[in-house]
Amino acid sequence: MRNKFRGTGTAIVTPFHKEGNIDFRSFEALIEYQIENDVDYIVFLGTTGESVTLSADEQNAVINFAVEMVDKRVPVVIGIGGSSTRSITDTIQKTSFDGIDAVLSVSPYYNKPQPKGILYHYKEIGAVCPVPVIIYNVPGRTGSNIDSDTTLRIASEVSNVIAVKEASKDLEQCARIIRDKPDDFLVISGNDELTLPFMALGGDGVISVFANAFPKEFAHMVRLCLDNRFADARVIHNQLLPLVQAIYEDGSPSGVKALLGMKGLCKNVVRLPLVKVNRSLNMQMSEMLEQLGEVPINDPYS
Repeated sequence: MRNKFRGTGTAIVTPFHKEGNIDFRSFEALIEYQIENDVDYIVFLGTTGESVTLSADEQNAVINFAVEMVDKRVPVVIGIGGSSTRSITDTIQKTSFDGIDAVLSVSPYYNKPQPKGILYHYKEIGAVCPVPVIIYNVPGRTGSNIDSDTTLRIASEVSNVIAVKEASKDLEQCARIIRDKPDDFLVISGNDELTLPFMALGGDGVISVFANAFPKEFAHMVRLCLDNRFADARVIHNQLLPLVQAIYEDGSPSGVKALLGMKGLCKNVVRLPLVKVNRSLNMQMSEMLEQLGEVPINDPYS
């Protein structure tokens, strides 16, 4: 069960039409693109999916669409998180988990809970969730870090919490979790640019933004790491790193949606308060795409 989340999970975008409504035709094509190019699982309604800008009806529509389109070909993970423990547990209890393999739940943001509060938060979620739970630690967005002691306590005390997506960018913290965790607890990178060094420490894979646009290449690099072929993985890492860094330079998921627009995989549309990346960065990414052997098929700012 847990090993299905080793490897590469794509934190998939939610494509929009220019008018702002969900573009389900592009969504279907993007899902197929991920599966055809060998990602191990797909994460819907995460940060990259702009979940906080979707209405409850839209979120339900995304879940239903995801389950139907994936059709059990790869595991499906959905994001359910927020600042209120009660609201999250209520949402979980109202959700049908048919076709859903796990929940990714971000640490509470804005209210900056104490470590004890974070522990009890995940205990409450684990107690009601009928599928495994993956912690999401992303201090740059939530305003608070889940320290290694707290993550290790959750891993030991909450049987239904099976993994952590670590996006703290603190490799020392990640190394301690990897060293001291229970044997069956997974530690997953939440930072594309650090995936290789993270896995060299013993990490189990990545939940990737960049894999939206380059699923085959990124998934191959991760598999090389899992096979301890780090010299071969390093070649891919170094080839992709400039573009990986570029997609975060002017905000995410704005950067990866610009790249997906260039590749013709979905429109370059984000919802406010996000906006498109600047024209200069668009041109830089277009040139980087060509250097990787792909000619952009759409205008970089379309």
